[in-house]
Amino acid sequence: MAIIVLNDKCKGCKLCVKACPFDAIDMVGKLAVINEKCTACNQCIPVCKFKAIEKTESEDGPVDFSEYKNVWVYAEQRKGKLLNVALELIGEGRRLSREISDESQVCALIVGNSVEHLAKECFEYGADKVYLIEDPLLENYTTDGYTKVIVDGIKKHKPEIVLYGATHIGRDLAPRVAARLNTGLTADCTRLDIKVSSYIDYAIKNTTLNVSSLDPNSDDKGLKQTRPAFGGNLMATIICPKTRPQMSTVRPGVMQKRERIEGASGELVKVKPNITKSDIRTDVIDIVKSAKEIVSLTDADIICSGGRGLGDPSGFELIKKLADKVGGVVGSSRAAVDAGWIDHSHQVGQTGTTVKPKIYFACGISGAIQHLAGMQTSDIIVAINKDPEAPIFEVADYGIVGDLYKIIPQIIEEWDNAEALYDAFTK
Repeated sequence: MAIIVLNDKCKGCKLCVKACPFDAIDMVGKLAVINEKCTACNQCIPVCKFKAIEKTESEDGPVDFSEYKNVWVYAEQRKGKLLNVALELIGEGRRLSREISDESQVCALIVGNSVEHLAKECFEYGADKVYLIEDPLLENYTTDGYTKVIVDGIKKHKPEIVLYGATHIGRDLAPRVAARLNTGLTADCTRLDIKVSSYIDYAIKNTTLNVSSLDPNSDDKGLKQTRPAFGGNLMATIICPKTRPQMSTVRPGVMQKRERIEGASGELVKVKPNITKSDIRTDVIDIVKSAKEIVSLTDADIICSGGRGLGDPSGFELIKKLADKVGGVVGSSRAAVDAGWIDHSHQVGQTGTTVKPKIYFACGISGAIQHLAGMQTSDIIVAINKDPEAPIFEVADYGIVGDLYKIIPQIIEEWDNAEALYDAFTK
């Protein structure tokens, strides 16, 4: 799709310029001209009194897939430090690139200022190549600035797949880049695949997908993007068969980080961005961090979560005692957050944070499918619930039926006893 101006009808009234939220219309003489910032949002069409603006099908024709290669991972960084989700996606991108072909590579895309030192970490976690875009104007994240330089980079180097972490920045950036490139985007993926053994096998495994448009004789190397749908009640597999690149956002903690190989190296490509201050509509005056306690659920090895079964907000005091004792952090179900018992930053689940700790304590949590979607890949799940029929027990490795207000103090006591015994033998 594209927005065009019919020059013979344009009167130079500038109403479209005022209506455009992206500064995508310039006045050249007395005619409106659409620039590269256009996202085809249609805001300009209804305001034109002379019907001089139309939305048309792209005249570029079918995309030549042979021009696109490699898997790109947006390596999101904050203040010169890579986020864990970036390292997780580099590992996943490496797996996908090898499934595409022996020549395909996983490439990390780093955007910022004075962040070249992050390339080494990307190589050590599996990146074959790093594209580095640095400029003083990219010191802090801005939607306009980062979108422009990433779109320019993708147009020039043509990656086949682009992956982003489903962070606050990733969820803002990815759809804007996809819109500029007129391609699709699948959000909050929990699984990514390249190809199954056969067309029939693929159709059987993905009953939620309309596969009638797929060619059973084609050597399909497209990306199969799986995400929860309809409140997590089913998993939908989505493809992008007509445009490139294929784009996905993936929640932190879903993919497995590759083992770090110290000293690993790769190719560093420095990209000089074509960006000026006029390209960025927002000035970052100051960055104010939240004064509340920061909860790092995605990095925690042990998470102790409470749910509606706690009865009231005071129950989280007991959960915190357990977390402090075992060296973990406090999590919660959505029910507890909605009740106002604890801040949303603690929420685990489909509408919260996806986690994969070594041990997950589910205390007073029934196990709604939305919550299970966010924690069921934990290495060990310990469930404590009064209801022996609670769904949480279906995924739990260890289940304890009973009153959590009696059971948790016993766990803490046994933990103290174990520590005392360990100290006695090690002294």
